[in-house]
Amino acid sequence: MPDEQADLTIARFIDAPPTVVWQAWSTPEHLAKWWIPAPLECKVIKLDLRPGGGFETRMREGGGEFQPHVEGCFLEIVPEARLVFTTVLTEGWRPAEPWLALTAIITFEPEGSGTRYAARVLHRNAADSRKHEEMGFLDGWGTALDQLAAFVAGAG
Repeated sequence: MPDEQADLTIARFIDAPPTVVWQAWSTPEHLAKWWIPAPLECKVIKLDLRPGGGFETRMREGGGEFQPHVEGCFLEIVPEARLVFTTVLTEGWRPAEPWLALTAIITFEPEGSGTRYAARVLHRNAADSRKHEEMGFLDGWGTALDQLAAFVAGAG
């Protein structure tokens, strides 16, 4: 159930069918190209698309060492339609203590010849949601979505 105080959402139309957008999400070398706003680089460590499967990415700037970015666990996978991951658990349902606890619900909905991509990010409480928003949620996730749209335009 949505909680306006603890959830952040972003949605965009992407001019590519859900199949193509799903491929950009479900293929590690594709995800690495758009998941983190440039000029940061992304390295996909785990992308095990099954309930309980691990999801881990690292980031780096300026050729330095890769640093932690996201480490979590997939909760639900519906190919070409929906995926849900959380940072509160890691691979195999192991409890985690993330720096920012969240659950992300990503949907890929057909819209005309393209996809309505939406992300709803659930936080423990309003304070955590505000913290994520102040860290640049809309800019960061928005830039990543722009990069996704550009990536699939080149792949289509």
